Parts: sequence; C-alpha cells; structure tokens
Amino acid sequence: MPKSHIALEICLDSAESAVAAEQGGADRVELCADLMEGGITPSAGLIAAVRQKISIGLQVMIRPRGGDFCYTAPEFEIMRKDVRMAKQLGANGVVFGILDPDGKIDIARTRELVELARPLNVTHHRAFDMSNDLFRALEDVIKTGADRILTSGGEATVSIGLQTITRLIKAAGDRIIIMPGGGITRQDIRHVAEKSGAREIHVGLGTELPSPMRFRNEKIAMGSIEGYEYKRVVVHSEEVRSLVESLQGSSSHPSDT
Repeated sequence: MPKSHIALEICLDSAESAVAAEQGGADRVELCADLMEGGITPSAGLIAAVRQKISIGLQVMIRPRGGDFCYTAPEFEIMRKDVRMAKQLGANGVVFGILDPDGKIDIARTRELVELARPLNVTHHRAFDMSNDLFRALEDVIKTGADRILTSGGEATVSIGLQTITRLIKAAGDRIIIMPGGGITRQDIRHVAEKSGAREIHVGLGTELPSPMRFRNEKIAMGSIEGYEYKRVVVHSEEVRSLVESLQGSSSHPSDT
C-alpha cells in the first residue's frame, strides 16, 4: 500500500453493507450490532457470514452491552470470550475500550484483552472520547499495546474536535495510530485528512430503507426508538465510492493553516 494512501474504514452492521463497502473501495470494515446503541458485539453468525463474503479487513466490535464503558467482572469475561470468538472466525482485528469509574483508561484489563487478541490488530474505540483527559488517555492506551485509537477529539463530531485530533496525532507520533471518526461526511473527509495528517479515517454511513411489512402494529415499539421496527439502515457502494473519491489527492502532511 503506497505511503500516500489514506485507509478508509466503514462502520456497519450487516453482510450486505460489508459487501457494498468492499465494492465501493473501502480498506476495511468495523462490524457491529445495534448501531443505535453505538455498536455492540455482533453475533458469531454475522461475523462468519461477513468473513465469507469479503476479503478486505474485518474489525469486530467487542462490547457486551450499550451504556458506559466501566464493565463488571462477568462482562469482562464475556469480552474475553468474544475476542477469542472473533479470532476463531477469521477477523483481522478487534475493537474495544474500557474505562474505570473515574474516567481513566483501565490499563490492566485493556492490556489483557490486547494480549489475548494477538496476532490480531487492536483499536481502542471512542470510549477514549469519554475519558477525563484525552492526552493522559493517549499515553495510557499506548501502554496497553493497542495499535490505534478511534476518536472524535472528545467532541460530538470530528469537525468540532479537529484541532484536538491534530494535536493528538502530533503527540502520538509513530507510537500509535490516531484514526478520526464521528460524523465525518463526504463534504469534509478530505479537509479532515489534510488538516490533521491522519492516515486512517473511520466513517459511519448508511441509507434508511423501509420495511417490506405491509401489516404494521403502530401501537407497539419493540425498541427505545419508536418506528424502527419498520426501517433499517444499509451502506451503498456508491456512498463508499464517493468517500474514496473525495479522499483522493489529500495531502500526506498536516496543513499549516
């Protein structure tokens, strides 16, 4: 892969979307379940199906539930088992993050999962953004041996946190990859790459599709978001291709402006 290449990772939750991401030119996918909760661990069946259908990189989310990132002992054991499952099913990498009650990186347990995951690569996800000090968290994640950090710079979107992301990339140097992710669009993806100097970018995108159900019981909501029983979100290859095209020609160095 040429040094000037900027890797594009697409976050998604279905085999159909994974195939579309590969067809659109993505370098890898982050596979999750329940993206409305920010993503949790996908089923073994879904991991196996995606691995069978795509040849690009497959990163598997390891998160036993929605909510915070401070896990009980039983939840941590589930994470250990899910890391092993992802390895057995052919994942290229795993994605997780653990905080303590004070908002610091749980170095010991994170390192344990990193070591368990090897030889897979490891991304520390946006639990990083929920930490109480991003630059201390950067040093702590580096101590765990993880390969990259996914971050919006501690803000709601990358566009708001871009200055912090740029500082994190400079502080990290060659010790760990900083991968911007969170609200990136076709319109700003090239700016993010050029301004920050990031070599990898994470994007969640998708198009809502209506349910084929003709009969609908509008009195009941099965989840916390009313109406989602009758829609789903998929990634289209054209959307991914558009992102790839927007990235082409991006500067390989941070902007001085």
